[in-house]
Amino acid sequence: MALPKYKTSRANTRSRRANWKATAVATVTCPACGAPAYPHMACPACGSFRGRVYREAIRPGHAK
Repeated sequence: MALPKYKTSRANTRSRRANWKATAVATVTCPACGAPAYPHMACPACGSFRGRVYREAIRPGHAK
């Protein structure tokens, strides 16, 4: 692997890091209950997704 011959300046480093922006997570409203939920995932409030109800999505990791 090649090594840099010169030190990268602060201006070049900060200019490159200026593009490391975080984006907000996209949410949609659940058509069943109106709560905010992630797209393509079951609603955490009611457990519905595309007209079906998935009760396991309400409490992941808990066995009944």
